[in-house]
Amino acid sequence: MAWKFVTESDPERANLTPAPNPDKPVKQAAEFLALCPAGTLLGLDPGTRTIGVAASDGTRLIATPVETIKRAKWPQDLARLRQLIAERSITGIVLGYPLNMDDSEGPRAQSVRQTGNNLIRALGLPVLLWDERLSSFEAEQIMQEKGLTKAQQTAKVDALAAAVILQDALEAFRRAG
Repeated sequence: MAWKFVTESDPERANLTPAPNPDKPVKQAAEFLALCPAGTLLGLDPGTRTIGVAASDGTRLIATPVETIKRAKWPQDLARLRQLIAERSITGIVLGYPLNMDDSEGPRAQSVRQTGNNLIRALGLPVLLWDERLSSFEAEQIMQEKGLTKAQQTAKVDALAAAVILQDALEAFRRAG
């Protein structure tokens, strides 16, 4: 079976209407869950220099930061992701999708969409593109409230942003029933 990626930009519509994506087939979040109905999900916050990584628990209640991968070439990034997927028995990937504030897709979102396609081809897992707007800001707020220094925040922001993205998706999945 060939996997396709799913796009959902509005958590309130997680079970109703997929976000527009004219370049590829689009499935609803419910379809994503049908492709991987149980098991641990991996959350990714891909940036140009790093990839924040988070994972859900097996019951999909809680997202936890895992690590920040310092980006190298695609084969090295992919090798580390494969390792994490094997270690944690991952069944699907929630990929942070950086839409513009007006819901449009800019160059960064297009790049992430292509990353989603590459992940599907390389890993054979379903991928859900999830609106990540303000996730890094939320992660920074959490760290400031915990009293972390700027240096500590810099080291942890990407993995925590991935956890924020994944937790948002998990909560939307629960609301959608």
